[in-house]
Amino acid sequence: MAAESISHFKDVLIELGAAGLVIPILKRLGVSTVLGFLFVGVLLGPYVLGFAARQLPYLSVFSIGEPESIAFLGELGVVFLLFLIGLELSPERLITMKRLVFGLGGLQVLLTVVVIALAAHAFGLSERESIIVGMALSLSSTAIVVQIFSEEKRLGTRAGRASFSILLMQDLAVVPILILLGLLAEPDSDSLIKSIGMAVGQAILAAALIVVIGRYALRPVLKLVAAANSPDLFMAAVLFIAIGTGALATAAGLSMALGAFIAGLMLAETEYRRAIEAIIEPFKGLLLGAFFLLVGLGLDLQLIATRPVLVFGIAIALIVGKAAVIYGLARLYGVARHAALESALLLGPCGEFAFVILGTAATTGLLVGEKHELALVTVSFTMLAIPVLSWLGKPIVTRLRPNNFDPALALPQTGPDHAVDVIIAGFGRVGSLLASMLREQERTYLALDTDPQAVAQARKDGHNVYYGDAADPGILRASGIDSAKALAVTMDNPGRADIIVRMAREENQVLKIIARARDERHAMRLYQAGVTEAVPETIESSLQLGEALLVETGVPVGLAIAAVHERRDGFRKLLGRPNRRDALDAARKRRRRKQTMKQ
Repeated sequence: MAAESISHFKDVLIELGAAGLVIPILKRLGVSTVLGFLFVGVLLGPYVLGFAARQLPYLSVFSIGEPESIAFLGELGVVFLLFLIGLELSPERLITMKRLVFGLGGLQVLLTVVVIALAAHAFGLSERESIIVGMALSLSSTAIVVQIFSEEKRLGTRAGRASFSILLMQDLAVVPILILLGLLAEPDSDSLIKSIGMAVGQAILAAALIVVIGRYALRPVLKLVAAANSPDLFMAAVLFIAIGTGALATAAGLSMALGAFIAGLMLAETEYRRAIEAIIEPFKGLLLGAFFLLVGLGLDLQLIATRPVLVFGIAIALIVGKAAVIYGLARLYGVARHAALESALLLGPCGEFAFVILGTAATTGLLVGEKHELALVTVSFTMLAIPVLSWLGKPIVTRLRPNNFDPALALPQTGPDHAVDVIIAGFGRVGSLLASMLREQERTYLALDTDPQAVAQARKDGHNVYYGDAADPGILRASGIDSAKALAVTMDNPGRADIIVRMAREENQVLKIIARARDERHAMRLYQAGVTEAVPETIESSLQLGEALLVETGVPVGLAIAAVHERRDGFRKLLGRPNRRDALDAARKRRRRKQTMKQ
């Protein structure tokens, strides 16, 4: 009984083992995460380790025998990926991309379907089969392409924006494509037209319902959960929103990922965006690994071995043909040569929704037998080629980029407020005063606080404040800690301040950290933790009191200020504040130590 129970979790344990053990080793060898999971999937599949297990049964412990046991994990990975993309975009930013999404993306889908369908018909497929193959192979991989851009932090570049615009339109096109599959399978045109009308109506109603819920219900719900001050409950609420909206979309005929994307868009401008990003990001990475693993598992090596010329010929012709169409359209829409070429290389291969379309076609009898198997192999093989094409294309893309190319002219990152001058941890009276001073001096800032009511009020007052715990490294990263110039720790809680300083210093070795200290003992701890400047409340209030006293007793203002500065410098030395040279040396040592640990 125990052995049977364990067998149900074996495939999940293998996926977790690959993510926790094998992938880090491959990354150290210079292999990307995406390509690593694809490679592991091929290795653990039925044609490598599965074949060896038939000769040596004990090897079956390490092979994945039931891919469907982790299929739902891969689907959730894509859902969370689109949810995070929605959080980064916001409705306003999406509107600014409408020309690329509906113009470039729409033309790409239509033209690619026509070209592939004509080629398939020329090679002997029937009209229906050609249309199905054209629709399936015209789509590209949102999961792999977006993950590549995200890993390299280039989703906001020209190539990233152009690629995402096309991918988003392809995801939107899945619904009418599935409806058209029903048209091809259903000869009764009257009932079919009625079915199409009902399906489109359901899809529109579901999208509208998600938008309304996102606009008017999700923020109050998250505010209620955040008031409980329980990270576990907040995490549960976020996961419920991401998966629940996806399920609602699926029930209405939309894709689960598209529903999650709409929900992310609705939450993009709320004060909970940073905390949501920090929660979803780890789940997204792990679950996407399951998706990439499944792609590798689905590669039919036997068909490739028996008919290599046919498989490789179709795959190469498909990638070249799609890339040519995408490059031409991208140039027509004003995309720079280097960005158009990079988008074409990454979008030339097929995508995950092709499996959905081909699976539906097989169940309805529209595409079966060897034609269906060959189409599946083509999809899997070309998806495996995406990271390789990305790597091979970089030198060419770099050469095509103009020498006078100014990075500042590139399209902005999806989250421009990531690049702020100062992050303020704690938005009480001290934090709000610092924010007002920064605003007066035209310095950008982003503040974090765990009081949902204070955050809501601050946002009403026009401050750039988000709900989140600054002691959470994930939230610090989502707030742009790697590019910020300084961090101000303002809360009146010595224990929390110590943790935040340590976490921030680990994330950014050269960051200026200014922290509020309760007294001199707390200031000494903060200096040891790596702050640039600690300001003890007891000492600072005493110095201000002394300055006022000196002035009121007849000491000239200049001499009084000089005396206070001299005394303040003396306190800093007593508290163990390092001089600038010592601080820089310590930062360099910490940076070298962190780089050594990564290697």
